[in-house]
Amino acid sequence: MAPANKADRKAALDVASWMFNVVTSVGIIMVNKALMATHGYSFATTLTGLHFAATTIMTIVLRWLGYVQPSHLPVPDLIKFVIFANLSIVGMNVSLMWNSVGFYQIAKLCMIPVSCFLEVLFDKVRYSRNTKLSILVVLIGVAVCTITDVSVNARGLVAATIAVWSTALQQYYVHYLQRKYSLGSFNLLGHTAPLQAASLLLLGPFVDYWLTRRRVDTYDYNIISVFFITLSCIIAIGTNLSQFICIGRFTAVSFQVLGHMKTIFVLVLGFFLFGREGLNLHVILGMIMAVIGMIWYGNASAKPGGKERRSYSIPIDKSQKDGLLTESGQPDEKV
Repeated sequence: MAPANKADRKAALDVASWMFNVVTSVGIIMVNKALMATHGYSFATTLTGLHFAATTIMTIVLRWLGYVQPSHLPVPDLIKFVIFANLSIVGMNVSLMWNSVGFYQIAKLCMIPVSCFLEVLFDKVRYSRNTKLSILVVLIGVAVCTITDVSVNARGLVAATIAVWSTALQQYYVHYLQRKYSLGSFNLLGHTAPLQAASLLLLGPFVDYWLTRRRVDTYDYNIISVFFITLSCIIAIGTNLSQFICIGRFTAVSFQVLGHMKTIFVLVLGFFLFGREGLNLHVILGMIMAVIGMIWYGNASAKPGGKERRSYSIPIDKSQKDGLLTESGQPDEKV
């Protein structure tokens, strides 16, 4: 009974972790949409810096209360992670500004094959035929229901390329660092969030002015807008934590594939909350196809041979202690 109970417990924690990520991610999108569209706060990079500042405060408080144990992350690894993460944030914002919404969505879809490539290259992961086909169905389904106009230019293509590769590297690096140094999600956030907050709050106002031609210090900070900024920061703590938990428990590829479930939720909520314009048969069919692909991916990757690591390239440092939450990082041939 013990193995079965352990498997059931792991499955329950996997579902809880994923639902935590879905709820916080969809919640922050809805809040930010209201903040930016309704209240005109268009300073996305600075807002992200505030998100990481709030996350930093949370990790400091938890460490002070004794819930997070001291851990070590080498400075070179920390700097590389922050570079990838900040390039991802700025790259996505610039890509959205310079490209059409349709090409921006295509670029986001490209993160899945890029993440697959990184896993094959660095982790020697092998995918079964059904796993590959399920990923293809997800990509097609999400593309059908999200991609409209598609136009691209040279600078937009460069921005999208930087955004895709930096995001894929950042997400791969989350899993890599957690496995290599046996770091829990809170531990890793405790190392990375302060440097991300400092760098984004320093560079954010300049990047936002370049993107919007508006200065963040001239914005009208009234009670309502400050409330939404504060609410966004609070939800962002959960979003940042849940991302690290999910990538730690799964992989960057699984996080990307299942992450498109959030896209479907956002579309559905958007239709109900902001009007049903754009809701038509091909959008509904695309949503259904994407959901079917996600379910198929979950079943295919869970079967023997569905997604296996042939060898390990990462020595795991057993001397490190896990934080408040410990992800499933023990060596196993199944990813």
